[in-house]
Amino acid sequence: MNGEKEKILKRIREALTMPAPHPGHHGPPPGPPNSPLASPSPPPPRAQGHNPSSLDPLSPEGLPEISRGRKPPDPATQRTRPGGAAEPSSGAHSEPPQEEISHWLPTVGTTFDAQADLFARNSVQLKSTFHLLENETAATQTLAEISRTEGWRRIAAHADGARGPSTRAIVSALGLPGLWTDSGYDVRAMESCDAGITECDALIAQTGSVLVTARSSGGRALSVLPPHHIVLARRDQLLPDLPAAFALLEQKYAQNYPSFIGFITGPSRTGDIERILVLGAHGPKKLTILCW
Repeated sequence: MNGEKEKILKRIREALTMPAPHPGHHGPPPGPPNSPLASPSPPPPRAQGHNPSSLDPLSPEGLPEISRGRKPPDPATQRTRPGGAAEPSSGAHSEPPQEEISHWLPTVGTTFDAQADLFARNSVQLKSTFHLLENETAATQTLAEISRTEGWRRIAAHADGARGPSTRAIVSALGLPGLWTDSGYDVRAMESCDAGITECDALIAQTGSVLVTARSSGGRALSVLPPHHIVLARRDQLLPDLPAAFALLEQKYAQNYPSFIGFITGPSRTGDIERILVLGAHGPKKLTILCW
């Protein structure tokens, strides 16, 4: 037993005395002379002015460009100067062309009917409710019917958006005590409201999302604290896809972006516990979009 122990200790001592391997070395580690782990010969020194193709694969100079955080240029998309010479690369990541982004996103029809149909189908999958209505009168009647069905007693709303007077008229027609967030509000009072009613910046057919900002919806709290979020939208706010939504944000707010920008895609949900879907976990349990 003592003999075996001494052999193991000897091997450990030999391993501890071995020098560190060369960065480009891929063979067995060198060991002391006459050791079974010793290398037959040291690696050859690097020659001055060597060919780049023979660089150490683990040295910074030998790493491929993509491994050093730079994607090598694609000959098919590389820009060229007049005369055919390629423009020098700055080393920074460039944004992919619009065509490349759209290739990975779901396709969207070009007509309003096709986009509205896609938004409606996405709403079903997301468990939100979408009403495409004829006019403001129909929107007022639909909202009143929802209020009666759910037994609303108090509501919160924001009417300082692009169509504030219209929104205020629709909400006031309900005849319920209201908390208007345009000039400040009490958070506890908002939590006691049955519904939060807001405008939006856009509806996105591609994902069934509602684009809201602090200016169009009065901030995040109104769309999160009440258990039912009602969105009032117009037909001209329906956009085909996410690139169009970001283009709209830049067009409207490039000089002064809102403090809050959000994409609401269905009611709040979680599936953390045993992968069982639960609605209303971190926000409203219901999301209803009225569009006319």
